Amino acid sequence: MTVISIPSPNPSKGKVLLTGGTGFVASHVLDSLLDHGYYLRFDVVVTARSDEKGRRIVKSIDSALGKQVSYVVVEDVARQGAFDDAVQSDPPFDYVIHTASPYQLRFDDPVKECLDPAIKGTTGILRSIKAHAPAVKRVVITSSSAAMLSPPNHRPVYDESCWSDVTWEQAMDPAEAYRASKKFAEKAAWDFIATESPNFDLATINNTYTFGPVPRSLAALGQTTVNTSNRRIYDMVRGAMRARIAPTAPVFTFVDVRDVALAHVRAMTVPEAGGMRFYVVGGFFSNMRIARVIRRAYPALAARVLPIEGEGGDDFPEDHWRFENRRSKEVLGLEYRGLEGSVRDTVESILRFGGGEV
Repeated sequence: MTVISIPSPNPSKGKVLLTGGTGFVASHVLDSLLDHGYYLRFDVVVTARSDEKGRRIVKSIDSALGKQVSYVVVEDVARQGAFDDAVQSDPPFDYVIHTASPYQLRFDDPVKECLDPAIKGTTGILRSIKAHAPAVKRVVITSSSAAMLSPPNHRPVYDESCWSDVTWEQAMDPAEAYRASKKFAEKAAWDFIATESPNFDLATINNTYTFGPVPRSLAALGQTTVNTSNRRIYDMVRGAMRARIAPTAPVFTFVDVRDVALAHVRAMTVPEAGGMRFYVVGGFFSNMRIARVIRRAYPALAARVLPIEGEGGDDFPEDHWRFENRRSKEVLGLEYRGLEGSVRDTVESILRFGGGEV
């Protein structure tokens, strides 16, 4: 595959609608858009579920960049026409990054709490863009590696050609709902492009378990929970694994959220990225490996919150499947952070801020 160059410095402006503005990934995408000014200067409109959250996001932004950020309230992404007003802007939007989707692994009502928001939210915003935002050139959607993986009968190697084998019937099991929601939402997006031939093209980001620091906007919201992937690190730091390191399964791959955020921005701006899926994965991990990083970086803390070194073994499976992330490196120019740096920065932000909402 031909290596694609990253855009050269360019003073032109672009306007971006970023959905799910209080989410963990979206908050880092916002940071990346604002920090990306060497290449392009973006004005960003974020969606928030309430006026209060929108105001606090904007207030959290550095004063030098604050004029580039505004917000619009979208209370229920699954409601028909939910994004009709949000996608209309003067000047018009050039790009849309859609991250808004439930991210938790257990549900009481899989359809209402997970499948409908993911699928209807995705198709709904695409319909709104086609109907009301003709200037939009590209839409980037946050999908997930969950849309690719097929446990327990894993492929030897996963890449962008892979789709999960989960069925709609299996999605009624709350334990399978998240994986199904990501598959069917992404499938619906690609089907929309194929059947509706809209004015824009599409790229999807299929990131795996995502670690990384709490972004400035979430810290400003004063939220005290952590995103689902970071929960294991939070639990270690807070002493919840003092007696025993919890098992790692089912996922042993990770990526740093800052790499995920940059992937969204580059998938938006690199011309060749249109029409592509990107498997965004940085490497392998286990809970024991995370604990070892914390011991090295924070020995005094580790002595209080982790088991004695040597208690329990690394549960990383010897026959674990492999991943292929070449496309994200060659097309988007990603250079992935390692586990050690990602964990250290995550712990530092947990100690400083106490966490953030997904």
